Amino acid sequence: MPDFSPVDYAIPAFVALVLVEMLWARRHRPDAYEARDTLTSLALGLGSTVAGVLFGGAALMAFFAAYEYRLLDIGWAWWAWALCFVLDDLAYYWVHRTGHRVRWFWASHVNHHSSQHYNLSTALRQTWTGAFTLGFAFKLPLVLLGFHPGMIAVCAGFNLVYQFWIHTEAVGRMPRWFEAVMNTPSHHRVHHATNPRYLDRNYAGVFIVWDKLFGTFEPEHAGEPIRYGIVRQLGSFNLLWAAFHEWAAMLDDIRRAPWRHKLSYLLRAPGWSHDASRETSDEIRARWRARKERALSDEQKVSNENPIAVEGEAA
Repeated sequence: MPDFSPVDYAIPAFVALVLVEMLWARRHRPDAYEARDTLTSLALGLGSTVAGVLFGGAALMAFFAAYEYRLLDIGWAWWAWALCFVLDDLAYYWVHRTGHRVRWFWASHVNHHSSQHYNLSTALRQTWTGAFTLGFAFKLPLVLLGFHPGMIAVCAGFNLVYQFWIHTEAVGRMPRWFEAVMNTPSHHRVHHATNPRYLDRNYAGVFIVWDKLFGTFEPEHAGEPIRYGIVRQLGSFNLLWAAFHEWAAMLDDIRRAPWRHKLSYLLRAPGWSHDASRETSDEIRARWRARKERALSDEQKVSNENPIAVEGEAA
């Protein structure tokens, strides 16, 4: 089993790139960084590292226990590494999508989206409670198929390293062939947006093809400025509130809800409420689309009622 963590080796590069982006932002985007926001992101990243050391062993133990029941002995050939990387990214797509669509998982993942700024420090804004949600179970099929837990851990590490550089506004669009296959800053800016058009889109880690395959892809539209953060903005730089606010809100909703609705506040989409007092991302998007369609219909109606005569047109 390889004793190698890609993230550990990448940390110096992460720090250097954040500093480089800060210099770029001072000249080109002064509002890209906010000191208290950046410190909160860095603190969440540090806390996530500590949580990984304390609780990550539970996932590894589960993987090794499941490995005893594997269907195949895939081994360590080069093609096994390539296949594991692709399948691990597919598993990441589904755990990430679930992290947005099921409130139990969103309570943990929301930390990463709570900044209203989008820069490389935002990539470090990671959860403290990921192991608690048992999201690692999404990768158990890879273990049962026959990929060694160590191989999966290394591939997941490279996946995380790749995702760091796409958290920036300093990079516009990549070449078309690259944008067609890979996740890019443009695609991931969409994922961090609160615009109705963009909500819950582009879940990919490395390969954007998963979103195109499963119907969750949305390109970045040049004429629509992106608003970052979450639908109900955090409104605070308090570190503990940033880390646990959604857990507290979810538990409060469960406490207040009638018994028949309590489980729904765990398993339904974020924003769902039994009394329709809030909206899910699907409902927000549907309302936005309806408004757009009404506006387009009204435009067409006005156009039909007031035709423009073309000069010189034959009678």
